[in-house]
Amino acid sequence: MLHTAINLAASLAAAERPTLLVDIDPQGNATSGVGVDKSDLRHTIYDLLINEADAKSLIVDTGVPFLHIIPSNADLTGSELELATQSGREQKLKYALAALSEQYRYIIIDCPPSLNLLTINAMTAADSVLIPLQCEYYAMEGLSQILQTIRLIQKNLNPLLKIEGILLTMFDARGNLGKEVATEIRTHFPGQVFEAVIPRNVRLAEAPSHGKPIMYYDITSRGAVSYLQLAREIILKETLHA
Repeated sequence: MLHTAINLAASLAAAERPTLLVDIDPQGNATSGVGVDKSDLRHTIYDLLINEADAKSLIVDTGVPFLHIIPSNADLTGSELELATQSGREQKLKYALAALSEQYRYIIIDCPPSLNLLTINAMTAADSVLIPLQCEYYAMEGLSQILQTIRLIQKNLNPLLKIEGILLTMFDARGNLGKEVATEIRTHFPGQVFEAVIPRNVRLAEAPSHGKPIMYYDITSRGAVSYLQLAREIILKETLHA
């Protein structure tokens, strides 16, 4: 989800980990969400996927210390049709980002909401997948579809892909539904659900329209605290498995 890509990337950067946010969604919301003007871009991730531009040449400074972005805009909309005719089309992003692995400690890829060739590129390039899961009624049904997609990617394109964890989002502590969904997910997937839970939060919803990650919009908000906790969990997990 959009909020997670932006705010996790910014939280890792806040811990002084060099972080690259890669926007592979034609809507370009992650791009505008970190304050980059989509209408003023000369080059985007479209040039990487279609024109084989060097990834380093597309990197944009976000103004947030330790955080850069490879941006996206509407130019990417028709890229699937163009990619469909190219050989190795599922691995374009993987090979392009390989050259950046020593420059950044973390590379966070913001995917489109639907499964398509762009999403497949992202999963083929990734070491792991973080699954944001809304605490709502149909959560389990949607999760099963995501897990099936991951299994297909593992089988056919990226056998080393793993699940980083499941992140509970849009959690409303005032009602029973969110608590029931959270309990069910933790029961079915022991050890795979992050302790951090992202709440329903007005400030969190407002931040993208101001072109800022939540910790630069309202560091005291519950949303900011939750994403910083998520970043700490990921860093600690990495340290333990180093």
